[in-house]
Amino acid sequence: MTDNDAGDPRAMLVDLLLRKVAADQYPSNTMMDYLEELLLPDEVPAYVAVLVQKMRDEQFPSISMLRRLMNLADAA
Repeated sequence: MTDNDAGDPRAMLVDLLLRKVAADQYPSNTMMDYLEELLLPDEVPAYVAVLVQKMRDEQFPSISMLRRLMNLADAA
């Protein structure tokens, strides 16, 4: 979050959810759904980076995580 986002509830929520998704070993689908609804185009790369890192960290990444990444790639 930048200083310009300090009073922006949407930006604050995106920052919070992105941090939670990054920190949780198995983030909830609901949390990721909300985050994806709130993301602006310039915020998508940071989210994709979090999901890609999660897939790298897992021996058997989840199909739902793979689907999310595919949907984000299709939208780009």
